[in-house]
Amino acid sequence: MKVVAIIQARMGSTRLPGKVLKDLEGETVLVRVVNRLRRARLINEVLVATTDRPADDAIVKECRGLSVLVSRGDQDDVLDRYFRAAQLAKAEVVVRVTSDCPLIDPEITDKTIAAFLEAGPDYASNALVRTYPRGLDTEVMSVAALGRAWQGARKGYEREHVTPYIYEHPAEFRLLSVTGDADYSRHRWTVDTPEDLEFVRAIYVRLTNNPTFLWQDVLDLLDREPQLMELNRSVMQKALHEG
Repeated sequence: MKVVAIIQARMGSTRLPGKVLKDLEGETVLVRVVNRLRRARLINEVLVATTDRPADDAIVKECRGLSVLVSRGDQDDVLDRYFRAAQLAKAEVVVRVTSDCPLIDPEITDKTIAAFLEAGPDYASNALVRTYPRGLDTEVMSVAALGRAWQGARKGYEREHVTPYIYEHPAEFRLLSVTGDADYSRHRWTVDTPEDLEFVRAIYVRLTNNPTFLWQDVLDLLDREPQLMELNRSVMQKALHEG
């Protein structure tokens, strides 16, 4: 099976415009996400799905420098963008990761993909029941399931967030929850605000001598310097229906 990781990326962020190309210790946030996913053993190809708006030409340019395949589509209908990207890559299994997760962990991503390949559901995720820090989210689905969602989803948030139509219809799709041994869901490691970016930059500065660091290294760092968690503790996650 061809497993393709599709990263959705665009410059138009409401809370932190241009966040995907913000600097993170010498590389952009997007480059960090791509390179960390490339370390996942079970991913055959990484693709970036961006919009057809001129502002996102900068993302295309960044991807060319990385030799990453790019697919472009509608800004708001991200589900359509994902489906067409999967077709372009001839994917059989799609791994969904967002571009605001520069601490994405290749081992946890591999764990989620492996669970999907072993059990054979329509969809597997480590965020159905959240035990990992926000920002390590990995969703895995068959291209057939993605196609059924593409055909069936009608509500705006279902199109914008790609997968709600799947996990909100458990009678129609076989779902698999992938969880960890302990609950670390209180941690926020995604980048959606200036405070989030400050937090992630602090992590990268401190782990700069360990370029292949994993999520446990971040946890160890936070045990040593718990004050770092105060940098973005006050940030509230946007509700699904808020976009």
